[in-house]
Amino acid sequence: MQAEVYRRMGPERRAAIGLQMSDDARRCSEAGIRARHPEYSAADVRHALNRLLLGDPLFAAAWPTAPLLAP
Repeated sequence: MQAEVYRRMGPERRAAIGLQMSDDARRCSEAGIRARHPEYSAADVRHALNRLLLGDPLFAAAWPTAPLLAP
């Protein structure tokens, strides 16, 4: 039923929903990182999330001086 609802939507609305879902997932991930590491600053949380999303090799290449904080 949900797939049918999405099919009836225009592409702009589907894209908006997809972006909202992505933002929601990112916020959930950030909240999980904060819950596991309450001592992390906002910058630390961003770095840990980027490390989680990109993987260690790409994260280290993009931010060579950033600490490898646990996500």
